[in-house]
Formats: sequence, structure tokens, C-alpha cells
Amino acid sequence: MKRCQLIIALAVAAAALSVKASACTNVIVTPGASADGSSIISYAADSHWLFGELYFHKAARWKAGTMLPIREWDTNKPLGSIAQAPFTYQTVGNMNEHQLIIGETTWGGREEQVDPKGIMDYGSLIYITLQRARTAREAIQTIVALATEYGYPSEGETFSIADPKEAWIMDLVGKGTDEKGIVWVARRVPDGYICSHANQARITRFPWNDPENCLFSPDVASYARSKGWYSGSDAEFNFRDAYNPLDFGGARGCEARAWSAFNILCDGQFTYMDGGDEVTRPASDWLDYAMGYDLDGEMPLFVKPSRKVSAKDVADVMRDHYEGTPMDMRVDIGAGGNACPYRWRPMNFKWDGKTYVNERAIATQQTGFWFVAQARGWLPDVLGALVWFGCDDAATSYLTPIYVNTTAVPECVREGNGDLLHYSATSQFWICNRVANSCYRMYDVMEPVVRESADLFENAMMGKAVPELDAKLLAVYNGNGKPGRPGAVRKVVRELTRFTLQTAQDQFDRWTALEEMLTVKFIDGNVKAQDEAGRFLHSEYSEGIPDGLKQPGYNDRWKAAVARDHGDVLEVK
Repeated sequence: MKRCQLIIALAVAAAALSVKASACTNVIVTPGASADGSSIISYAADSHWLFGELYFHKAARWKAGTMLPIREWDTNKPLGSIAQAPFTYQTVGNMNEHQLIIGETTWGGREEQVDPKGIMDYGSLIYITLQRARTAREAIQTIVALATEYGYPSEGETFSIADPKEAWIMDLVGKGTDEKGIVWVARRVPDGYICSHANQARITRFPWNDPENCLFSPDVASYARSKGWYSGSDAEFNFRDAYNPLDFGGARGCEARAWSAFNILCDGQFTYMDGGDEVTRPASDWLDYAMGYDLDGEMPLFVKPSRKVSAKDVADVMRDHYEGTPMDMRVDIGAGGNACPYRWRPMNFKWDGKTYVNERAIATQQTGFWFVAQARGWLPDVLGALVWFGCDDAATSYLTPIYVNTTAVPECVREGNGDLLHYSATSQFWICNRVANSCYRMYDVMEPVVRESADLFENAMMGKAVPELDAKLLAVYNGNGKPGRPGAVRKVVRELTRFTLQTAQDQFDRWTALEEMLTVKFIDGNVKAQDEAGRFLHSEYSEGIPDGLKQPGYNDRWKAAVARDHGDVLEVK
């Protein structure tokens, strides 16, 4: 099963529709659009089969003839082996020591484009490319070279790729059993703009004579013609329509998430380029498109945010449940009596001869890990590469800062510290799951407590602790006017490693204590009062008996629904 792909076919009336309960969501922010001049990529690796842990590979040199075993990222199935590079860069998660970031979202595409004999799956493309490339353009070339030489066995993918200077979006899909390799197109996100994608190919028409801003495979259009998927000219070729045609599911389950990210960061007004002119229109103009009601529309690929975007802004986008839109998951009866913005799978249900969809928002219960990565070009690579890393549902978890040039990763996110079938009391994934699943039962009263705790930590880290450490270590790096001396670099690495490990462990301990507090405070539908220091209020006669206990009950929508459904029995007469 794809870690970031699940497709469910829906029948609506006599028409067959596909709603993609696809997983991952990415946001891309260029240096000119960010508050601090960094390139930013966010990624939620969402899958019911994915454990949250932080992949760590140290830089290394390899003897000639060394072979690299390839295992499918989704399943761990052995696929083969390839020649190892002479040297590889250090990687932490989805970023490397040279500030290269890669994220992804999977889309199904056409089934016949999967190459079952290929050995370079989409996960391997990401993590091997991070070990071999220094820049976004090098990453694109590396991805193409690997897929062409070794074959590509996965479904369609969209990659987010960024370095300190620029950011790109890349759509690609295999050629099935016809030949090895991929057809692909990559577009540079204009500086000052943002992009988002979520399990639907996003690139439609593109410029054919602008290699600074658009790259593509020579046969990207001719291959589609050879298969009978397109018959027009190169100039009018539409990658999405040829290889991943949009349907109701692609819009409602996928494009809606990209629309929502834009809507938040653009304050409801999309500014984009149209025929060389900058145009601004209300985000609501694309609402019917996002909801799958009008597939003739085409949402902009790039938009300009209404303000400079911070890493915290992007983190909060990843916590979205369509709040304040017609798709708001808190307001229908499916949210229960405590406005829970989650729907258990499957992604649709049938009733009385009709099929209905459960919304698929950016934040979701099955997230394995998520991150907001920053390539900070004003800092040397040893300091500039930074990943804010979290586990489980973004809405009820936190991001801890991980410097990519660390010499070790925190125990709480170390690979092998637990898995989906084995609980670990020292695993960040498991404690975040405990907090999230606790919140799902009384969401409207519990989630605000958790969110306040996450905000407190992230604002302290992003607003003060990390900038102060950056300034301190940059002074060490530049010591005596001779930047980058080996001794200074070693000291910088030692200090950023200490900070990475200690910060993660301290916050893990706080989250463990938070889970215990939630159990005590909200047990059995009660809400116990606390003072400003967090101590529970108790009666004057016993420290074990709560004072100020409340029982909030259920919201009015739930009450009305229960009265309609069973009121003749429940009514007090």
C-alpha cells in the first residue's frame, strides 16, 4: 500500500467517480515570500501504515564497486541494488547538509504507467537524491538520471524541491512496461510566490522555451500522443490532463487542500500571474473547483501571499481542517457532540441510495511524521539547514528544531524506537498519538489546551531560542574574521547537536506530562479547574476532591440531531 496514496472509487448516481483518500500535503515558500528570506517546504507524510521517525544518514565515502541495496519505502520490499556514489552527503529526514529539501505527494495517474520491473521507487528517489545532490537543479537532474537508468516502479509523484536560492515543483510519472524512465516537467516557483500540492498533478500547461524556469523531458508530449492520451500541439500540452486527469476525487480530496493552504496564506485573495499581468481575485472564485463541482476551472499553480510567511505560519497551515469554509469539518453532525474534525476511514459512505464523501483536510489522524524545513541562505550550510520535525497529527503535536548537521538525532525520534506494532514509552510518535487520541473524544475542550502548549513551545523556539543560537554560533563560525575554520566548525556542530538533542528530549518530557494532565483533567467527560500555575483546584477538606468541576456536555447541533433521531423516547414528559 502506498504510504501516501489510497484511492477509493465512488459511484454517484450512474457515474463512477474516484475520491482519493490520498495522504501527503506540501506547501512551498520561496525566499522572497518568506518572513526571514528562507526557502520553506512543509510535508505531512500521512499513512495508516507509516511510523513516525527521523531518518539519519551520515556523510560517507565509498569504495569503487560498492553497491547500494534498494528497498521500497512503502513496504521495505527488496527491489535490487545500484552502484553507490563515491561520496554521499549527510541527511536528516528530508533535508541534507547543503540545505537541499525534498518533499512529495503521490497521485495515482494511469495504472499502465507503473513499471513493475523498475527498482527506483519514489521514496528511494528522495533519499538517494538528498545524498547525492547539492542544489534543487542538481536534484531534478539526479531524480531523472536515477529513474531513467534503473526504472521507476511507483505511481505518479509531485516533488517539492528547494535550496537556499530557489524552489521548484516537479510532476513525474513512469512509462509502464514500454521503457525505463519517466515523463516529467518541473517549474520554478517565482520568487515572492508560494505553491502547494496534495496528491494531484498540479502542472498543466507550461512554457517550452524558458529553461531558467521550466524543465521537462523531451518526450513529455510525444509520449502522451503515442498512447492516445493527447493529440494537440506541444504549446497546448497539459501535463495534468494527459497523465492524471482531474475528477471529483482529485478536486475534493486533493486540490481542496492546496486551495485551503492558499486561502489561509493569502487571506482569501489569490494574486497570480495571468498572461504577464498580476491579477487578484477572491479565493472563493475557485471554491466550486476545489469542492469538485466545477472541474472546468483551473486554480493557479503559484500565488503571492498577502504577507511574508514565517515557518510558524506554514506549521499552522498544516493544522488546517477547512475551518471557516463550507468544508469545515467541525460543523456537521459527523463531528459529534464535541466538534471533532476527523472522520475515520473509509473516505466515503453510502446511505439511502446515495454516496457521500468524508472530507480529507490537511491535518489528519494518520500522519506518521510531518515537518517544516528551512533552507536559510544567509547562514553557512552547517547552520542554515534546519528541520522542524513532528510526529502524528499536526493539529495536536509539536515541531522540534533539528539542525541537519547534528552528529546524532534525539532518542525520541530515532529510527527503530518502536513501530506501529510495538509501543515505546520513549517514542515521540507514540506520546503524540496518545495526546491526539485523547483529544478526539472531547475535541472542542481538549484541543485548545494542547494547541496552547504547542504554540508556546514553537513560538519560544522560532521567536527566540533558535535565532539566539544562530547568532551565537555564527559568531563562532566567523571567529577572528576567518569564517569556517575547522576548529570553529567543530565547535558549532558540537553546540547545535547539544541543542538539538536537549531541546527534543525536554519537549518530549513536557508532552509526556501533558498527556498525564489531560487524563486527569478531562476524565469521564469532566473538566477540572486549574490555577495559573497549572495546579488542580481542590476542596478545602481534601486535596483529592476537585473544586470548580465542570461538565460541558454536547453542542447544540448534536442535541438537535439526537432529539430528531430519538426524541420520542428521550423527551421528559
